[in-house]
Amino acid sequence: MLITRTSMLSHETNTLDLPVTEDQLAAYAAGGFLQDVFRHLPPPLREFIKTGITPEEWQARFAAQDEEDEA
Repeated sequence: MLITRTSMLSHETNTLDLPVTEDQLAAYAAGGFLQDVFRHLPPPLREFIKTGITPEEWQARFAAQDEEDEA
């Protein structure tokens, strides 16, 4: 299913094709815990559903921060 979210970091709108159902989205919207409703998704894709941050955007943003922290 195509899921469109706006990133909390970049404010860009992105769409990912994720293996989720309308029922799962409804359960999450009704207050279900993200990690329970979408337990079959890896954490980066759950993060996208919650915040709109794509796995690539997360890696680019926080990998650079990790490198700064190590310096």
